[in-house]
Order: sequence, then structure tokens, then C-alpha cells
Amino acid sequence: MSESDSGQVLSADQGSVATPAGETFPWLSGQPQPNSVVNCVAYSRSTGLSVVELPLCDVSEALESDPDLYVWIGLFEPTADTLAEVQHEFGLHELAIEDASREYQRPKLESYDDCLFVVVRTAQIVDQRGSIDFGTTYFFLGERYLISIRKGASLSYQTVRKACEHNPARMKLGPGYVFYTLLDFIVDNYLPITDQLTVYLGKLENDIFSGKFNRQTLRHLYDLKSELVSLKLAIVPLQEVSGYFTYRKEDELAIHFPATALPYFRDVQDHILRTLDAVEAISAMLGVAMDTYLALVGVDQNEIVKRLASWAGILAVPTMIASFYGMNFDNMPELHWHYGYFIMLGIMFVVTLLVYRKLKRVKWL
Repeated sequence: MSESDSGQVLSADQGSVATPAGETFPWLSGQPQPNSVVNCVAYSRSTGLSVVELPLCDVSEALESDPDLYVWIGLFEPTADTLAEVQHEFGLHELAIEDASREYQRPKLESYDDCLFVVVRTAQIVDQRGSIDFGTTYFFLGERYLISIRKGASLSYQTVRKACEHNPARMKLGPGYVFYTLLDFIVDNYLPITDQLTVYLGKLENDIFSGKFNRQTLRHLYDLKSELVSLKLAIVPLQEVSGYFTYRKEDELAIHFPATALPYFRDVQDHILRTLDAVEAISAMLGVAMDTYLALVGVDQNEIVKRLASWAGILAVPTMIASFYGMNFDNMPELHWHYGYFIMLGIMFVVTLLVYRKLKRVKWL
């Protein structure tokens, strides 16, 4: 398949591939692509257009044959053999490959000579109760390549690739711009998560003020707090990552970015701060909600104790009077009266009624 004027990707067939202009790619081996390779495409820095889709094993030959090319490789859940092949093609540091082979890494940025290794945590809401699944994306960023390795919960980056390929003027900026678009895509996906968590917190607030104690409501509040802590741990280190590009001198990053690409990372920094503000706001609201719920539970318990104490006080009156007449004494008031029994019942009833009305007036009953 040949490349069109719109920048359509050329696929690697057996043998050499030629463009309409007569350009051939004799180094294309036509080897099958590993299943974990989602995309492996070469782009022209001079035009910003996609040039050819490469087998992973031919990347180093493509870059050697044309100094104008750079590649964007997307991997999903790669095997150890695929990672080893990537390491061989680009000469990546063994420590970075070792980190990329793990399921979980803290977000970070490390520099290995002419390559930057960046780890970013991705997140997705998996149900209406605010449960979040986290994944990890590893980036290898060099002067002529951008490699993304996606693991765990994450949205596909195909939409990012399509958006970039429709903007060849920006693609001229090279791998640095591609890295920015992916990082911005990941950070922007945090905000919808915070919006969903806010909606879920609103539903829990309705349960809080329903007037009924429910242990599950308290558990949901605790689980939401735990998810917010995990989300914050994923976002906070990104300040260090974006700050590396935002505050470094241009000559220190020249190998990875042209000067015109650096301002884009200030936009990422702004999105990170907005997301952190949203997380902090939800966390503060959640803290107040939990305190309010526990306070309301305490108030309800106090009301129950007051009612029990009130009825105990009411019942204490006839119990005390009756206890006197249960003693084995002959000389007792009204013991030998003809109507003594009924008089005592009347006194107990009147005193009990007075105590009941008093407690009702002070709203203990």
C-alpha cells in the first residue's frame, strides 16, 4: 500500500515497498508483528505525515536509512520477548526495561543518556460506586522515537494517534509533541473521574441525611476516601514529571524537544493542578460528610439513651412505692385501710403521669 497525500500509513508487505514518487523501502522484511504491538509507524519530521508502518524488527534500519524519520510505537501488555526486541532495536537501558516489565511502578521520570523514561498511572471508573481501576503507561522518549507501553486499566490511545495524524503541522515537532499529546490525554481523563466521584458523593449525602443509620453508607464513604487517596497518589508525582519539561532550560532538553514544543507542557501542568484541586475539594467534602454522619449517629444514640432513661425514671416511681409494700412489716401507712390499695394505685398513677408530662415537656420523650 502506498502513501497518499493525506499521510496514509504504508503497510509493510513482503519485499520492498514503493511510494507513488518511486521511493522504496528495501529494508522492510515483512516479518509478522508481535500481537502486543498496537502500532509501529514512521513519521516524517519535515512534513509531519505518516510514512510507513513498520515491523518492530525493522525500526532501527528505517531510522538509519532516513535521518528525517522518527517512529511512534504503541505496545499493550507486551511479552518479555517483545520488550527484549524493543531494547535491542533502540539500545534502551536494562534498568528501564526491568521497570517496564513490572505491573506497578510509582509515577516518575528518569534520564538515561539520550533517552527519557517516564512512568504514568492511568485510571478508569469501573462502577457507579466510585471504584477505580488503575493501570500504568511507560514511555521511552528519544530524539527519534516515542515508545508507549500500556498495562492495566487504560483507554486506548488510538484516538490520540488519529488526532495527531490530522495535524501534521504539529507532528513536525517530533516525538516530544507526541509525548505531550499522550500525557495530556491521560491527565485529561482524570477530570471525568473526579466528576463521577462528586456525583457519587452527592448520592451518599442523601443517605447521610435520611435519618437512618446504615453501616453500608459508612463503608461506602470509607471506600470513596480510599479511592481518592489512590487517585491523588497517581496524580501528585505528575507535577514532578511536567515540571521537568516546564522549568528546564531549553538547551537541556534540545535533544528531546524543539523549543516550540516546550510551552505545551505548561498546559499539562495546568490540567494537573486543576485535577488536584478537584481531588482536594472532594476529599474535604468527604471528610465533612463522614464527620457529619458520625455526629448524626451520635445524636441518634443520645436520643435513644434519653428515651431509655426517661422510661426508667417513669417506671421507678411505681417500683419504689410498690417495694415498700412488699416488706414484711405490720406497722405501715394505710396498710389496714379499707381503700388503701386503691389510694396507693391512684398515687402511683398521678406521680407517674406528672413525671411523664415533665419529660415530655423537655423533649426527652
